[in-house]
Amino acid sequence: MNARPISEDDLQAYVDGRLDPARRGEVEDYLDTHPEAGARVAAYMDQRDQLRAALRPVVEEPVPSELNLARLVEERRRGRQDRFGRSARSWRDLAAAVVLLGVGLAGGWVVHGRVAGPAEGVNALASEAADSYSVFAADRVRPVEIAAADSSDLVSWTSDRLRHPVKIPDLKPSGYRFMGGRLVPTAHGPALMLMYDDDKGTRLVMVTRPMAADRNALMSQTRTGDLTGFSWAHDGIGYSLVGPVAPGDLHPIADEIRRQVGQSV
Repeated sequence: MNARPISEDDLQAYVDGRLDPARRGEVEDYLDTHPEAGARVAAYMDQRDQLRAALRPVVEEPVPSELNLARLVEERRRGRQDRFGRSARSWRDLAAAVVLLGVGLAGGWVVHGRVAGPAEGVNALASEAADSYSVFAADRVRPVEIAAADSSDLVSWTSDRLRHPVKIPDLKPSGYRFMGGRLVPTAHGPALMLMYDDDKGTRLVMVTRPMAADRNALMSQTRTGDLTGFSWAHDGIGYSLVGPVAPGDLHPIADEIRRQVGQSV
């Protein structure tokens, strides 16, 4: 009986460590004989490890005292004892506290005391670009997955994954060399990250992906820490350029990118 073919779901489950030993062995045999798939899986693992490292300080924050499970159980017990006259915590309050506990545990305390919906449109794209910069721009060993020398492979691969023709803007007239790029995961699907640097080692990151919201959006400026960003969308494709550069210096570069990808400024 023929072995079951290795699917993309199998590869993703292998990266996440969710395969049983037998299937894991089959996937490893497949990767040994398919170097292109092996390189792709290795890149996924590298992205996973870097994202985990970037988010570890948030995940390791202590549980807020007001959501401590032992404390909630004790308050519930006291509430039962006080039900004949003394002020007791209502079941509704307790249920709300337990819901907050579940949200906090599931979200790794990212909410930091508040529950907020996810960003959408170009606001989400700007945040994704800033996150990509924080994770990859500081890496002096392997900031990109596919180097500039292999830009044709990068264009072919990412155009297929994004289901949209990819262009790599030439920023040499602005003083920035193309270093390379990689696919990065987002809450809205895969995105392409391109990285540039200048003679001083200053790096810029551009992130682009298809847009479900804000399919056409005027360019807007954002600020995240010491990062300036300019984000926009045109005909269902979004772009966000970020870097530790003054707005007056970054804005013309963003306009140059718009010109090169075929948009009027």
